[in-house]
Amino acid sequence: MESADPRAMRALTHPLRLDLMELLAANGPATAAACGRALGVPQANCSFHLRQLAKYGYVEAADPGADRRERRWRVAEARPSIRFGPESDGLVKRRLERLVVERETQAILDYVDRGDAEPRSGSAGLTAAIAALTAQEAAELKRKWRDLLEPYLVTARSVGAEPDGSEPRPAREHIRVFMAMTPMASMDQADQADQEDQEDQEESGHEHDD
Repeated sequence: MESADPRAMRALTHPLRLDLMELLAANGPATAAACGRALGVPQANCSFHLRQLAKYGYVEAADPGADRRERRWRVAEARPSIRFGPESDGLVKRRLERLVVERETQAILDYVDRGDAEPRSGSAGLTAAIAALTAQEAAELKRKWRDLLEPYLVTARSVGAEPDGSEPRPAREHIRVFMAMTPMASMDQADQADQEDQEDQEESGHEHDD
C-alpha cells in the first residue's frame, strides 16, 4: 500500500519511531517495555510512539504471547510505503530524508569509531566509488540495487524463519544497508561559474567607466 498522505509521512519524522520500526522488523513482535530496554528509553515513550505508528498503519497489535498483561506490537504486513510525488509536502519530505541520512550516518560513524574495540563482523564493511551515469542509468542502478536486496530484506513474515520455513542459521545477523547517490562537483560547472563571474566583473567595470 502506497501513501502520499503528509500526515502518514510526518508520523515517521521522529528518530525513536524509526528505531522502533527497525527493532520490530529485525526481532519480531515485542512489548513497549522490551523495546524500551533494547533502546535504552522509557517504556512510556515507546508506548506513545508505538500507538502513533499504529494510528497510521505502520505497526499493529500482535498475538499476546505468554504474558497477556502487556500488548505486543509487530510491523504491519500491510504498512504503507511512502511515495514522494509532486503533491507531497516538501518540508516533510526533507525532514524525513534528513532524519534517515542522519541516522544512517551516525550508525556508520559508530561502526568506524568502535575500531578494534570489538570483533568486526565479517558481513559488515564500507564501500565507496565514483560512477559516471546518465539520469536513465542512475534510475536503472537504483532499480537493480533494490532487486538485488529484495531476497534478503527483513519483513514481518520473514522474522525468525528462513524463506522455506526452517530455523535461521546461527551465523545469520542483521545488517544495516544504506545506499546514497549524490552528484559530485563538476569542473565544467566550476569553469562556467568562473566565466560568469568574470563577465559580471567586466560588465560592472564598464558601468563604472560610463
